Amino acid sequence: MTRLNGFDPVVLVLLVGGVMFILGFAGCIGALRENICLLRFFCGTIVLIFILELVVAVLAFLFQDWVRDQVETFFKNNIKSYRDDIDLQNLIDSLQKINQCCGAQDPNDWDLNIYFNCSSNSKSRERCGVPFSCCIPDPAQKVVNTQCGYDIRTMPRSVWDERIFTKGCIPALEAWLPRNIYIVAGVFVAISLLQIFGIFLARTLISDIEVVKAGYHF
Repeated sequence: MTRLNGFDPVVLVLLVGGVMFILGFAGCIGALRENICLLRFFCGTIVLIFILELVVAVLAFLFQDWVRDQVETFFKNNIKSYRDDIDLQNLIDSLQKINQCCGAQDPNDWDLNIYFNCSSNSKSRERCGVPFSCCIPDPAQKVVNTQCGYDIRTMPRSVWDERIFTKGCIPALEAWLPRNIYIVAGVFVAISLLQIFGIFLARTLISDIEVVKAGYHF
């Protein structure tokens, strides 16, 4: 499991799943049992998440260069750990295939990985190659050729364009965002509206419960 130099995507899935479970439990039980404490916890947590999302979005917009550098560093660190974690390996392969890219800035970033490094000391069969997810798929092949990237970086660059994606994943992501800005904005607005609606329902239910409880004293 990658801990320092890489990132284990399972940790993120577990974290998000845990937060969703706790929020769902608090909201559901709070509404069924009319428990104001649980409802306030549910409402307060959603407000906190909403504020954090806004802060992250604003900071990411204001410090785009810093974010780009951090994403590049993150990607390169995970390239180093590519063979250490199967989940991380699948994540990188998916990113490279979907975005039709290879490495952070270019295919030579795979020199950071000990298995793909072009060093003369390397005894790996994958030396001076790239993962199969960097290869341009052949429509005639029904079976994925996992060895298609072997020795590719020992060949002239003119051959690269014919066999692998030469664009880095950071430039590919930067090009993808402007093309899909309305989709990204739409998703963000939809999530924000759902959160605001959840906050409104929780606050309304809390007010109704407090009114009913106050009536018991008369």
